[in-house]
Amino acid sequence: MFSDNLKTMRKEKGFSQEQLATRLNVVRQTISKWEKGLSVPDAELLIQLAEVLDVEVSDLLGEKIEISEGQSKTDALALELAKLNELLVVYGNKLTALKKKAVIAIAVILFVIFVCAIFGPWTDMWQEFGKNIYHMFND
Repeated sequence: MFSDNLKTMRKEKGFSQEQLATRLNVVRQTISKWEKGLSVPDAELLIQLAEVLDVEVSDLLGEKIEISEGQSKTDALALELAKLNELLVVYGNKLTALKKKAVIAIAVILFVIFVCAIFGPWTDMWQEFGKNIYHMFND
């Protein structure tokens, strides 16, 4: 995927995120977002990125880019980037849903712990009840 390819190729060229960002006239955080898979560059910036890293755009994207007759390279890249953005949105939605489930699970656990701490006397009551039942059947 683009994020992994970018990170690998950047390191192979010996660039820090800051150095690459400077060459592309973007901030370091932009490079970080690309490498974390949180966003992708636009088509023009992707071409510039490939030039700086001295690689093919298709190598950065990790797949062969088909350019149709009458279609510019920038348009073909924009189409591939749109597909990549769709994948990022799906991944982000799945991650958000997972985070919500984790928060709900933690809330339920904390609620159970809270209830057990508050209603400690109930525990004693149920233990006494259990002892009485035990003695009822064993005496």
